[in-house]
Amino acid sequence: MRIWTLHPQYLDSKGLVALWREALLARAVLRGETRGYRNHPQLIRFRAQPDPLAEIESYLAAVHEESLQRGYRFDATKLSPTRSPETIPETRGQLLFEWAHLLRKLAVRDPDRRNQLQDLEIPDPHPLFTIIAGPVREWEKGR
Repeated sequence: MRIWTLHPQYLDSKGLVALWREALLARAVLRGETRGYRNHPQLIRFRAQPDPLAEIESYLAAVHEESLQRGYRFDATKLSPTRSPETIPETRGQLLFEWAHLLRKLAVRDPDRRNQLQDLEIPDPHPLFTIIAGPVREWEKGR
């Protein structure tokens, strides 16, 4: 499961579809509707918030918005009207780690997209996140 700190605009089509599914799975975990992935490190930053479900709904809403921009038909009935007015602080180190990770994935999966993005030094974060100074998070695998 990867709940990207990066704005979903950078993902290729496979990545965007995977993100939608994985964020829905994350919501199911936070709701206690599944036994798998309960201790997944990607959920730490959501659980640390006063209303984790409102945060994941806000996350999903932005992914859905990106899908509409691309002409996809992600099922809007899966969204809850509950949203968080707050953002989650995330570190620049985490954002840049994920950026490098995405560029490596795109080099294999979609080299043209990677070439379009390779000169971008600081990508935009997902709208849920506010970037602060700091290193890659301790919970990040492969850091």
